[in-house]
Amino acid sequence: MATLYIVPTPIGNLEDITLRALRILREVAVIACEDTRVTGALLKHYGIEQKRLVSCYSGNETGRIPGLIDLLQSGHDVALTSDAGTPGISDPGVRLISAAIDAGIRVVPLPGASAAITAVVAAGLPTDSIVFEGFLPHKKGRQTMLRRLAESESTIILYESPYRVVKTLRELAEHLGPERRAAVCRELTKMFEEITRNTLGQLHDDYAKRSSIKGEFVLVIEGKRR
Repeated sequence: MATLYIVPTPIGNLEDITLRALRILREVAVIACEDTRVTGALLKHYGIEQKRLVSCYSGNETGRIPGLIDLLQSGHDVALTSDAGTPGISDPGVRLISAAIDAGIRVVPLPGASAAITAVVAAGLPTDSIVFEGFLPHKKGRQTMLRRLAESESTIILYESPYRVVKTLRELAEHLGPERRAAVCRELTKMFEEITRNTLGQLHDDYAKRSSIKGEFVLVIEGKRR
């Protein structure tokens, strides 16, 4: 029986990939990836013979799924990757995984890199109960989400872009309180990695003063104290 392998890839540092993941990428017939250029560069870095790469991202995922399911049903193993981290975690892949399960295809998840988990263990906040919300809604539902997060007793993990991180920190400080502890994790595992731990108010003030903000962000926020 063919298998759909869910293969995490490095979130920055190319050394952060498992031996098993490299073996699977060498062995499968097809790799369904978020961006063929990114996955192609990873394969080249590790000297893996170029595979058939099929782009499968949020804009074309629905159209790609039937062909990938046909490949699996005809006996060809497929690896699913995103540009960075674990597929399906605020990245494309969930629909393909669901379709494979519905079709009775074997789905095998590999453990590996995840920006959310990397950030939460570095934040120094409680990890007995965590809630991952991905990216906050840009407009509709944003205020409702912030009010809900203000009542959560679990440590909260959010993704954010450099263009909205100051706004998000300001709104978090307003809704959750400026004294709530948090960590801003920027460019995890990369050359300019930065982890800043402070209160939401202080973190907002810090980033609001910066003339240039670049990189990918994970925000980790303390839950409401019981």
